[in-house]
Amino acid sequence: MKQLNLTGMPAPPTPPKDNLRERRILMGLAHEWDLACQYLEEDLRHRLPKPSFRLADTCSRLGQWSPERREISLSRHLVENHPWDEVREVLRHETAHQLADTLLGSVGQPPHGPAFQKACLILRADPAASASRRSLHERIQSHETDRNGARRRIRKLLSLAQSANLHEAEAAMLKAHDLMTRHHLDALQLKKRDFVSRFLGSPALRHFREAYFLANLLQDYYFVQCIWVSAFVLEKGKSGRVLEIAGTHANVAHAAYVFDFIRRFTDRQWTVYSQGRRLKRSQQSDFAVGIIEGFRSKLEKALASGTAPQTLALVKAGDPQLSRYLHHRHPHTRTIQRGGVRQDPVVYEDGCELGRELVIARGIGHTAKPSRRRLPPT
Repeated sequence: MKQLNLTGMPAPPTPPKDNLRERRILMGLAHEWDLACQYLEEDLRHRLPKPSFRLADTCSRLGQWSPERREISLSRHLVENHPWDEVREVLRHETAHQLADTLLGSVGQPPHGPAFQKACLILRADPAASASRRSLHERIQSHETDRNGARRRIRKLLSLAQSANLHEAEAAMLKAHDLMTRHHLDALQLKKRDFVSRFLGSPALRHFREAYFLANLLQDYYFVQCIWVSAFVLEKGKSGRVLEIAGTHANVAHAAYVFDFIRRFTDRQWTVYSQGRRLKRSQQSDFAVGIIEGFRSKLEKALASGTAPQTLALVKAGDPQLSRYLHHRHPHTRTIQRGGVRQDPVVYEDGCELGRELVIARGIGHTAKPSRRRLPPT
């Protein structure tokens, strides 16, 4: 029997999943192009024509702007095998080429000449996004910002945090954090530093309560700044939000590892805790928030007892250079309130108890080794 729609006419056939996904990807590229154009002055925004978008079956280029076709094409391999912030970085790079060619007078200039550099500054695009031939996440993971071996010592300490002796493991973890703190304070003295931004998790229409608590933990203790930004949710074909962190390459790598470690830990513990019990989704959030807040209390107590008050004051004072970087990247921000009241204090306290025992172990350099495969240039 044929399926009918509300008009009584035969409903159109359901498109194949691959076609549906490709249409959503193209919708996502168009949405991200619109978001990038919000950085433009109103006059430029109205004068820059929206291009068409295409996925190219090529591995020789990440992306390409074609003035003749007024088209931005991105590598299908890039879109299907890399996180969305990687895709967005390349898209903005190509949008900068479009802006330079169309409105900033790049005729007669080299492809990455002054007009393109100006376009990248306006659009907050990375002019070296393609020249590096490595993905954003690879660059963060492998960036050598430390010439005196501090990262090497941090890796060693986090390896010691695997010790079966809880007190020894905790001592190693806190020593590693103390080294991160001192290394961060030394870096604050530099007149100019390189910052980077990346997504944590995936864009979604809704984020549960624990995501906001985890973002606050990272910002308070791991020397990054966090912001919730608009991003396209491919699975839903709609605009959603995602957590973006910003900081030095080393601090972003540390914070990203802690984010993944705590999320995996809470998921595993919830699987065990909820087995054979009929618990609600809100209770899962109570449990996860409890773990995060329990770990926060442990960090706060340990660091306060082992760190000089003036050092804590310097850390809490923030990073003016990073704040300026983030304000340039996201000039129009607003404060949002998220959270809600705990639903089940017993489940929350059970989570806190686990959080107070949590040890972040085997951090930088002990995740899966970065691929040696390089992304091709645009």
